[in-house]
Amino acid sequence: MGFKGANMQISTVSARLNFWTRKIAILACLLLLVSCQAKNQPADNQMQVKVARVMSGQSLEVLGMAEQPNFASPVRLIGIDAPDLRQNPWGDEARQGLEKLIGGVEQSVKLEFDIENKDKLGRTLAYVWKDKQLLNEQIVKQGYALFVGRSPNRKYDQRLERAQQWARIMGEGIWNPENPMRQTPAEFRFLNR
Repeated sequence: MGFKGANMQISTVSARLNFWTRKIAILACLLLLVSCQAKNQPADNQMQVKVARVMSGQSLEVLGMAEQPNFASPVRLIGIDAPDLRQNPWGDEARQGLEKLIGGVEQSVKLEFDIENKDKLGRTLAYVWKDKQLLNEQIVKQGYALFVGRSPNRKYDQRLERAQQWARIMGEGIWNPENPMRQTPAEFRFLNR
């Protein structure tokens, strides 16, 4: 094999590598696009409901879940722990913050469910979506609630954790350095039973 033959083999190998490199790059771009879309779109395991009442920074009553569409069903937002309503001023601010994100009662929201659908109190556990925004994430990002991961419902834990880091860095709500919340909601409830 002469010099020309070796160059030809190198060219062939190089062309094959370029071909596969392009294929892998296209596949990586497609995977990236699909993963970005999944973050912004609610999944198929969802239900459209109307908000009857915002009970706290972490719970609502909604209409349209049960067989009786006019029956109000309690819903607890997954992955967050908002201050107790007696935990002044943060509890009422959290409730008002969630109410503002929803836009008031009678507004339509989507509930997205994870692995476990009910808590031990019988409330429906859900991620709440309004106008393609994950309200669980927004309430944490605005400093109205803490992120608390609870197994097995961990679908959006990374988003919620990042939202909490943002709120903490920016000094939002309960993270305000001039008026920080000193007890977690769980500690407050334990000490004030």
